[in-house]
Amino acid sequence: VMCGYRVREIPTRADGDLDIEALRQAAGPQTAGIMLTNPSTLGLFERQIEEIARIIHDVGGLLYYDGANLNAILGKTRPGDMGFDVVHINLHKTFSTPHGGGGPGAGPVGVSERLAPYLPVPRVARESSGYVWIDSEESPKSIGRLSAYMGNAGVLLRAYVYMRLLGRQGMKRVSEFSTLNANYLMVRLKESGFDVTFPQRRATHEFIISFRHEAKTHEVKAMDVAKRLLDYQVHAPTTYFPLLVPECFLIEPTETESKGVLDEFVRILETIRDEIINDAERVKSAPHTLPVKRLDDVRAVKQLNISWTAK
Repeated sequence: VMCGYRVREIPTRADGDLDIEALRQAAGPQTAGIMLTNPSTLGLFERQIEEIARIIHDVGGLLYYDGANLNAILGKTRPGDMGFDVVHINLHKTFSTPHGGGGPGAGPVGVSERLAPYLPVPRVARESSGYVWIDSEESPKSIGRLSAYMGNAGVLLRAYVYMRLLGRQGMKRVSEFSTLNANYLMVRLKESGFDVTFPQRRATHEFIISFRHEAKTHEVKAMDVAKRLLDYQVHAPTTYFPLLVPECFLIEPTETESKGVLDEFVRILETIRDEIINDAERVKSAPHTLPVKRLDDVRAVKQLNISWTAK
């Protein structure tokens, strides 16, 4: 947008895949590129990814990959094999590094051979003779220097060590267990009667359920359920994201949770659903067991106060 481009949103079909016809109509000589997450934030693997790559590349555009959901594909496939030209990796989501202000976070960016000549300098490259220093003389097409070209070096090193400790087989186990946990939990919730958004699709490492029926029938919203979970010592999954699914939970159990933990989560959600039917006000006024009640999130953002003073 800062360079004068206009952002176009491409809709998703009812089955969770990208609307390929809408993409064909939007793509043209003016197209700079498309940004995708695959698997998507709907918890689904985009089955048309090769066709999407052809459409964008045929008009001269690039594919940019958001690595938010790498947990589902580690050791199984690579974004480059799908046709992506640029990848940014969210180390805090997949590779055991702190997130945001607790980190700081870090997201290394990788590119295909097509874009390698334009990478910023200086950088280190590995050649047959060993490691070499690349500067503007060796890379004349470079976009130039970045003020913090090494990024958060300590966080990057931590992620690298974590990857080496996992190894190739460990990487595969991460994706296998994260997808196994997600699909097990999705099936359990579906069998219990919860509204799974894409019941006919296999989940990747995450999936979506919606409380739209509870909101319509009992005026209990997803945020109410999230606050009630706190009374059961459970931190709620992501709420209200993605925005195209009303009253939703985006549930990602990850590779680290045991079957017992997943079963207990189902039991607690079933208990809260019974409470919605029999005592909706108790859910709508949750939490009840914490030092503070429901906070005003909007006010907290507008009037930031992160200090505490004893009276």
